[in-house]
Amino acid sequence: MLEDLPADAGAALAYCGVGIALMALGFVLVDILTPGNLRRQIWIERNRNAALLVSANLLGVGIIVATAIWTSQGAIGAALASSAVYGVIGLAAMALAFLLLDLVTPGEFRGVVAEQDLHPGVWVSAALHLAVAGVVAAGLT
Repeated sequence: MLEDLPADAGAALAYCGVGIALMALGFVLVDILTPGNLRRQIWIERNRNAALLVSANLLGVGIIVATAIWTSQGAIGAALASSAVYGVIGLAAMALAFLLLDLVTPGEFRGVVAEQDLHPGVWVSAALHLAVAGVVAAGLT
């Protein structure tokens, strides 16, 4: 058991790196898809809509990456690569779902994120992010 500790610790650190990189990419993606500066909206303006949407995105990425890690087999390099690929697929699917939701809702939904009052549509979008993540994760099992 102790003889495996260095390799297992290295693998855990590598998986953390992939997960954190994908979550950062998810944050950037939400920032691109929504108007305004997302960091400013969340940490300075305390915008609940933006925080809820980003939180759902981060949870979704975490679900996908955790499932990819859980189901990975073989060498660590291949497992890390597959985790990264599935994470990117999940981010692309969440972005597409977000844009489709914007397309089928009245007005410009993306602009709702910048509103100060908590909007029910953001809850719908957050649920959509988590549902898409669940579908991608289920596809890995």
